[in-house]
Amino acid sequence: MNVPMLKDELRTGYAVPLIGAAVTAIGALGTIALADSATEADGLAAFDPQVTRDVVGIRTAPLTALARALTFIGDVPVLVVLTLAAAALAYRWTRSWRPAALLLFTMAGSAALTFGLKAVVERQRPGITYVLGAVDTGFAFPSGHTLNSTVFLGLLAALLWVRSPFATPRVVVAIAAALLSIGIGLSRLYLGYHWATDVLAGWTIALTWLAIVGTAARLLKWLPAAPSTG
Repeated sequence: MNVPMLKDELRTGYAVPLIGAAVTAIGALGTIALADSATEADGLAAFDPQVTRDVVGIRTAPLTALARALTFIGDVPVLVVLTLAAAALAYRWTRSWRPAALLLFTMAGSAALTFGLKAVVERQRPGITYVLGAVDTGFAFPSGHTLNSTVFLGLLAALLWVRSPFATPRVVVAIAAALLSIGIGLSRLYLGYHWATDVLAGWTIALTWLAIVGTAARLLKWLPAAPSTG
């Protein structure tokens, strides 16, 4: 298959189910492995205490201020407001209820995954001596800030990707969304609210959920193919 044919198939949605299934499978397997590791305190989770101690050792006032600003973006009230605002703007921009509904449904599903998996894994957070800020008594796995912010940012980037006819804004927004997601996840580790594997699981679950929703939305034609930039 030559490159032009592959590009055409990707744009028209022929390859979407395969790509979506592959990303979903990889993300799900990664999440299962991390959950097992966190439950058994082996594998990657065995390194969590040392990683936390190392991160605590590099704390500085500027880094703490940055981490608090980043983690604020992932707070539940903030994400609720951002989601509602984004849904309203999406409706106004597209004059269609589908992008707004997709945002609301995806974020509701993300919240359900967060609460459900925390209840199943029941992992304790790092000790209060590590925490910079108010103590959170909820379970640690996965990091809700990481999961929900990654889903929100990823979906926003996807909606712009399929709507914007210009390549540069697409790439800029995608990179910005990825960097912000990484920053929010690392802030949870830095502030002592989560173990490293909690944050990793937040990313893998978010990618899995985005792959499922994105594939379904594309097949149902709720998401158009990205416009050609020539």
